[in-house]
Amino acid sequence: MALKAHDQIALAAHAHAASARAATGRLTCVAWRDLEHEVDAWDRLALVASEPNPFFESWYLLPSLRHLPDTDRVMVLRYEQDGELAGLLPVIRAGRYYRWPVPQISSWLHANCFCGVPLVAEGAEMPFWRAVLRWADAEPGAALFMHFRGMVLGGALHAALESVAASEARQVEVVHSEARAMLASDMTPDAYLEASLSGKKRKELRRQSSRLAEEGLVSFERRIDGESVASWCDDFLALEKAGWKGKAGSALACEERTARMFRDCLRGAAEQGRLERLTLTLNGRPLAMLATFLTPPGAYSYKTAFAEEFARFSPGVLLQRENLAVLARHGIAWTDSCASADHPMIDHLWRERRAIGRLSIAIGGTLRRAAFRRFVRAEMARNPSGPLP
Repeated sequence: MALKAHDQIALAAHAHAASARAATGRLTCVAWRDLEHEVDAWDRLALVASEPNPFFESWYLLPSLRHLPDTDRVMVLRYEQDGELAGLLPVIRAGRYYRWPVPQISSWLHANCFCGVPLVAEGAEMPFWRAVLRWADAEPGAALFMHFRGMVLGGALHAALESVAASEARQVEVVHSEARAMLASDMTPDAYLEASLSGKKRKELRRQSSRLAEEGLVSFERRIDGESVASWCDDFLALEKAGWKGKAGSALACEERTARMFRDCLRGAAEQGRLERLTLTLNGRPLAMLATFLTPPGAYSYKTAFAEEFARFSPGVLLQRENLAVLARHGIAWTDSCASADHPMIDHLWRERRAIGRLSIAIGGTLRRAAFRRFVRAEMARNPSGPLP
């Protein structure tokens, strides 16, 4: 029987990973549109990445770059080993560092991009970082340093960067960090819920579920296929915009460009087998919806919304109770909430935490590194709480 296209990509990707350590590498800085011509190689890289990051996969990053404003300046650091794509990181040369007029080379993220870890083939982490830092040393322009946002602290890529920086006597600082809720447990969904919520809260959830059922036909639907993705996106965008995000102007549907990005990336994720959709309905009307990106060995809980006029029934929490089934999903060991630190709902239900941080790294010659050392010392002094332990 002939292999399906994604199976062929997977086999080729694993063959590439097996030879990664012995390969020689080369890094180039290219316009992001150049990557449109090598999506297959990009998808193979994603399957063997040292750390999964759906937001830098082709089906998410390309729609972001195509639809969001001011992306013409975005470049991609493209790393290859023996002619095969082995690393990828979108970057931008910025004239400001948050509120300060300090130029730097920064990883490119946007408001709906919740992880900034570069896509790097397993085994190629250290040569990738060496190549990136050599490139920045040789072509710093006006930049004082490199800055990476949304990095998973303690992960394989962070550890490799720290190791390379130490071997080159190069300063690297975690200038900010936060603890983000994640789900990572060997417990069954029922056991996890019991451990996370008090008996009183679980009883209240059962009561709310029963009261909601009195309003009509309640159903949960879990989909991992691509059928009806377009209509599901329409329902989600309308549901989110009807709530507080719509009033604040931050809902995806408040801007046509972010709505188009959302539709395109969910369609692309479904085509790659990377999307799970969970919906709670009442008489066919969506009350709560959740889109999750499946990126083994992990997953990312991308976007959720609920009908606020039904808040007395806690539809968002009821949906998350169903979402605990991901604990039993084969190949998924953890799920990143993509939520802000101290989220009022998910932090009480998901008990594990993931450290996410911003890193600043010295580049260039002696004078530039000395100036960076003074700058980062002043920055850390303004943030006396420092990074998380």
